[in-house]
Amino acid sequence: MAPVDNEIKGRLALVTGASGGIGGACARELFAHGARLALTCSSENTKPKISELAEELRNSSDQDINISLHVVDMSSARGIEELFAQMKEEHGQHPDILVSNAGTAGFNNKANPYLENISLEEFDFTISINLRASFLLCKLTMPHMTAQHWGRIVFVSSISAIGGGINGCHYAASKAGMTGLMKNLASKHAKDGVTLNDVAPAMIGETGMIPDEKRVEGTPGDVKNIPVGRLGTPQECANVVVMLCKTGYLTGQSILLSGGLK
Repeated sequence: MAPVDNEIKGRLALVTGASGGIGGACARELFAHGARLALTCSSENTKPKISELAEELRNSSDQDINISLHVVDMSSARGIEELFAQMKEEHGQHPDILVSNAGTAGFNNKANPYLENISLEEFDFTISINLRASFLLCKLTMPHMTAQHWGRIVFVSSISAIGGGINGCHYAASKAGMTGLMKNLASKHAKDGVTLNDVAPAMIGETGMIPDEKRVEGTPGDVKNIPVGRLGTPQECANVVVMLCKTGYLTGQSILLSGGLK
């Protein structure tokens, strides 16, 4: 049997939405394992966050590990294509690892739980950033991964994909679509050395959607309803993401990270 290669040191990892809590934690954990990084944010307003993150990471290491920063509108196909051109120029390659984390809860990144309040425009907007972007990222990433017979793709989905959570059907549909996309591509590309999985978090604190426990008081995600009795952390999401990147025997799986919520 050929040697098993689960090494991510030196690999190029693209982490979208790295200005947020989960994306930032994933970037830190991948960097700690020696990965090179391409980090995205959605606008010039959020670029200082990834700039600060990159500076923090560079200062934490005595090695010169390449980190590139990119402002990308994930609802724009042209913007995503330009991202890949930039990575080719800055790193000389496309990503070995894709963490498709950038997402939105809807307009203004706010939960909108009721069907009657969800416009067609908000539905389309949410699908374009959460699902359509993941499709485009995979389409552009896959040729490099299959050519080298090694790749790891991890989507950050949500408990909403199976009907839970505090947001509406637009968000649930986008996340369920991501899981369907993941499972389909996982079955087709396992033979190519490429694994696809997702982590489906619920009630993760220190994020744009849930900054603290007060945000979920009186909702199904109230801490009182979480069996472990607390919110999850971005670091716990990152732990699962990196485990998936380092475990080539695991593919086509959705990992529910919910503190026992169903």
